[in-house]
Amino acid sequence: QLQLVESGGGLVQPGGSLRLSCAASGFTLSSYAIGWFRQAPGKEREGVSCISRSGGSTNYADSVKGRFTISRDNAKNTVYLQMNSLKADDTGVYYCAARGLSCSYGVNYWGKGTLVTVSS
Repeated sequence: QLQLVESGGGLVQPGGSLRLSCAASGFTLSSYAIGWFRQAPGKEREGVSCISRSGGSTNYADSVKGRFTISRDNAKNTVYLQMNSLKADDTGVYYCAARGLSCSYGVNYWGKGTLVTVSS
């Protein structure tokens, strides 16, 4: 069964850090570009970051540039999102998604998400 499973969410104070993980099962993660998306309460889902299949190319939404870092370990079939200097606006459910051959492709598979809450 093809699955993406996110982990690492939780409650963190403003200015704090979290590292999210996205683990794949049932398929080889290195065959796909992987994106992170988030959905805040009452808002539409938005793209946060994406990483190419090799890890050599990354992109970020303007709102997270300089604070978030996406990386991947294809040997572990896992992609990470390191989130630093978190703000209340970063609160939401974070999803990872397999995006085909590159970050310009649509989403083939979605994870179920992990909740990040930034609050004092």
